[in-house]
Amino acid sequence: MLPLSATAADKLPVTCCFSVHAHAEPGTMPRILELFAKRGLVPTLWHSATYGTDQALLTIDVQMGGLDRDVMNYIAACMRQIPFVEVVLTSEKRSTSD
Repeated sequence: MLPLSATAADKLPVTCCFSVHAHAEPGTMPRILELFAKRGLVPTLWHSATYGTDQALLTIDVQMGGLDRDVMNYIAACMRQIPFVEVVLTSEKRSTSD
């Protein structure tokens, strides 16, 4: 299979990925979800798990299709302002239809 050109790759559907690391507090997950819900969005994937000593830490992985990069960056910045959130990482993945 030949690699896609940069312009062809830019036209592929994009899924925005968020990885959130926080203290395991009850209000963290609904606050993260609210950032999507108030925009009328339902994430395509949500996975969360506690870990660490006494399960005191929380990791949340969220994927959302159809966002542009500016919206992804804005939502990530909003996540970073949520109490108990330590780190928010973002990435994009493009799917090819084989």
